[in-house]
Amino acid sequence: MRRAVIDLGTNTFNLLVADTQTQQILFQTKEGVALGMGGINERRIGPEAFQRALTTLRAFKELCVQWQVKEIKAIGTSALRDAQNANELLTSASDFGIQIEVITGLQEANLIYKGVELTFAFAQPALIMDIGGGSTEFIAADAQGPFLAHSFDIGVSRLFQLFEFQDPYSTLDIQKVESFLEERCAAFFKQALPKVLIGASGSFETFYELLHFTPFEAKGQALQVDTKQFLQMLDLIIGSTQAERDQNQQIIAIRKRMAPLAAIKTRWVLQQMAAEKIFISPYSLKEGVLFGKS
Repeated sequence: MRRAVIDLGTNTFNLLVADTQTQQILFQTKEGVALGMGGINERRIGPEAFQRALTTLRAFKELCVQWQVKEIKAIGTSALRDAQNANELLTSASDFGIQIEVITGLQEANLIYKGVELTFAFAQPALIMDIGGGSTEFIAADAQGPFLAHSFDIGVSRLFQLFEFQDPYSTLDIQKVESFLEERCAAFFKQALPKVLIGASGSFETFYELLHFTPFEAKGQALQVDTKQFLQMLDLIIGSTQAERDQNQQIIAIRKRMAPLAAIKTRWVLQQMAAEKIFISPYSLKEGVLFGKS
């Protein structure tokens, strides 16, 4: 049966269409909606973001009709969890046949794990990191499954709208982001954590492409990257100017403004966990919804 999942992220809406009997991905696309821009820290969806969301959802619905999709699963995450006017978007979307389910942070973490699990055997324990615009999920897992999970409201859109930044980011800019992360997440990283990081899709795909100057085509398997080279690449992103990122074809439009924040956060996490290995998985929440084990 042809099914589709729409992941309504705080920055990006993702559509995935697949035959769930054969587990064949038939079509996928993404749109930079910036749902959290102009209101996430005030717990609302701004009017411009609201219209961008509806326009994208209508377009995704038309694509689902073209692909003869029998069932659409639409998942709302951090921005919709927090927005006091979220029900207005849910009602408007239902008017043209998309029923949005808003999930908790821990439910989101569980679906991310189910997606990543399809690409990594967990022969060694690993910590999954999924960078979102509103939240970031961490899931520690081994061959028996996840044993630790947390969702933190430290997404790049929140950070981008919380602080003023110079171009390029100054030392003080970096310090205030790291201090924010320390305040919100330090206790989590004081626990015994795996020394392997798995970056789940999204920003990590961009990191891979910046590192290798080639499209991220993992074909259903998590790919290991060189840790030293990866850290050097993060440093380059953090030190880049907006003009340099605007000209960089490896960075998709929605990530050009916030890429340094994703890089600062990833570098901080790698330092906290003393990571020895880094993998990047092509799968995350949407694949967990369609293909994950129940």
